Amino acid sequence: MDTLTTLKAVHLLATALLLGSVGTVLWRAASSWRAGDHRLFASTLDRPWWAAWAVMGVALASFPISGWWLVHTVGWPLSQAWLLAGSALYIIGALAWLVLLQRVRRLRTSTPVATPALGAQGRWVLGLAGVAVAILLALLVLMLAKPA
Repeated sequence: MDTLTTLKAVHLLATALLLGSVGTVLWRAASSWRAGDHRLFASTLDRPWWAAWAVMGVALASFPISGWWLVHTVGWPLSQAWLLAGSALYIIGALAWLVLLQRVRRLRTSTPVATPALGAQGRWVLGLAGVAVAILLALLVLMLAKPA
């Protein structure tokens, strides 16, 4: 296999792992909510669900490396607007993901077991999760479209 094919496969695998882990966490949160556990992200950080969060982190960390290598191998100039926009979106999305992890951890440690309320802090976490998912989808569309 040549380098370009390998890089595309690595980048595609990281994307699939990221989307799969995001879907797993969202599915787990929604199913626990429907089951009557109204604490935000009540069981999404329990074992083995922490693995989904770890896979998200590894996938997010691999994107700049495999993406830059892919762009370098193809020969695209880094000054293209879609690459710059993708880089800016990636930085904003990665920061949103890190803040989201911090907020979820803080929410889980501060929320008592019997509290079924969402509260303002929970709405903030849901909003941040929505922003992170929207940025992820925008990046996916931008990288698939590759506008000139």
